[in-house]
Amino acid sequence: MKRRLTCAVLALCLLLSGCAAAGTTSPQRYSVTWWDVFDTVTVISGYADSEADWNTQMTALHADLLRYNQLYDIYNHYDGMTNLADVNAGAAAAPVAVGNEIMNLLTFAQEMYQATDGACNAAAGAVLRYWHDARTAAGDGAEVSADILPKTADLQAAAAHCNMDDLILNQNTGTVYFADPELQLDVGSIGKGYAVEQCAQAAEARGLTSALLNVGGNVRAIGTKPNSGPWVAGVDNPWPDQDGQYATARYVDTVELQPGQSLVISGDYQRYFTVDGVRYHHLIDLTTLQPARYMNSVAIVSSDSGLGDALSTGVFCMPVEKGQALIEQLDGVEALWMLSDETMLQSSGWGK
Repeated sequence: MKRRLTCAVLALCLLLSGCAAAGTTSPQRYSVTWWDVFDTVTVISGYADSEADWNTQMTALHADLLRYNQLYDIYNHYDGMTNLADVNAGAAAAPVAVGNEIMNLLTFAQEMYQATDGACNAAAGAVLRYWHDARTAAGDGAEVSADILPKTADLQAAAAHCNMDDLILNQNTGTVYFADPELQLDVGSIGKGYAVEQCAQAAEARGLTSALLNVGGNVRAIGTKPNSGPWVAGVDNPWPDQDGQYATARYVDTVELQPGQSLVISGDYQRYFTVDGVRYHHLIDLTTLQPARYMNSVAIVSSDSGLGDALSTGVFCMPVEKGQALIEQLDGVEALWMLSDETMLQSSGWGK
């Protein structure tokens, strides 16, 4: 579920809960909420031996997420770093030197492009920008006139500049080059999940042993809950009620996440606008250059949040049968499809 909760408040909000009983040393539960990471809401719940320990861990985790947020931003430049906005601006003219966080992400993007037969394409920014601009102009959830829709001729012309082979990564020099001067990167399909995975691994290395990270719907488990088993995450209901409202507080299923597992959901019910009653959402099928219409939502459970993010986008943007075949080929990956007739399909190992 790629959620976007626009908020003018870009501040760290600590919502700490749980106080240690006198004389006990058992871990206590805490939580923290941030509004300033990846243009969404982030909620971290977990256990620590003390509030001081928890705050130390959360300060470091927040700093990591902020850094990845800036590095993977394709719209804004930040002083003191080379990020993807800088790559998009300069890589057609000459190779751009980047750090490992970007080089590793783009290497992963190439792998996911191959794995999803092009359905997850981080080199498709030329097409995706038209849809991003239309959603920005319309406003999330708005009903607007048809003149806001991208022109077919513009989309077709842009599609000629989305070839992943034109993204040239030189591991020896640490540089990125665009062989096509009109190529543009858009890592919305993988960036958040990849960042969550890297930040979770760093937090584990710092000693965080029990937490559930939820970064705008990218959920990643660290350890388990002390004395009470695995972390549990819910799969949102993607279907509106009779009044057309989305009851996302009601879950269609829940999953137990083992240590290191993630749940990532892609759906058509979050970032969208409507024209003549037709929803135009943010998940674009690059075979049609239009929002994908194969399902309402898909949930992916995997052992890597970056993989889950890429697969949730890729599977959403391909026919159900093709997605089922892909998931069944992958070890440690399961999926739940939520279809437009309000039925569900699941992979062979879902919930097991």
